[in-house]
Amino acid sequence: MRISARADYAVRAALQLAASRDDAPLKAEAIADAQDIPHKFLESILNDMRRGGLVLSQRGGNGGYRLARPATAITIADVIRVVDGPLVSVRGVRPPELSYTGPAESLLPLWIALRSNVREILEGVSLADVASAQLPAEVSALTDAPGAWVNP
Repeated sequence: MRISARADYAVRAALQLAASRDDAPLKAEAIADAQDIPHKFLESILNDMRRGGLVLSQRGGNGGYRLARPATAITIADVIRVVDGPLVSVRGVRPPELSYTGPAESLLPLWIALRSNVREILEGVSLADVASAQLPAEVSALTDAPGAWVNP
């Protein structure tokens, strides 16, 4: 699985909003500076997040962006789906729409299992979990696995 720059930036921007201590909106420039995200790219991402119902925007001198729901009610999967579409696809196709034959036939259940595990992790972690550095125990346990931090 590959996390795009767009998805990474979107999650980081959402986390910056989740970590905001007051209810005042944050300006895109402030989010971009805090997370070292190109401002114009972030504006596009924030517009997608607004259209996807994850953030609200407010115009004017006191304007900016804020989360549309509590950080506990927005998962990492929600953010990724809004900016990048399905969590797992093969050649841009969702696994249930694929078919294979011969020795490749068992690829389909493999892709479905992969999608299931990705969903389980990303749908089980909220912005609040990450912003507070309190990942669910199941997710933290995966980082303890031998080889988890090693690139083969």
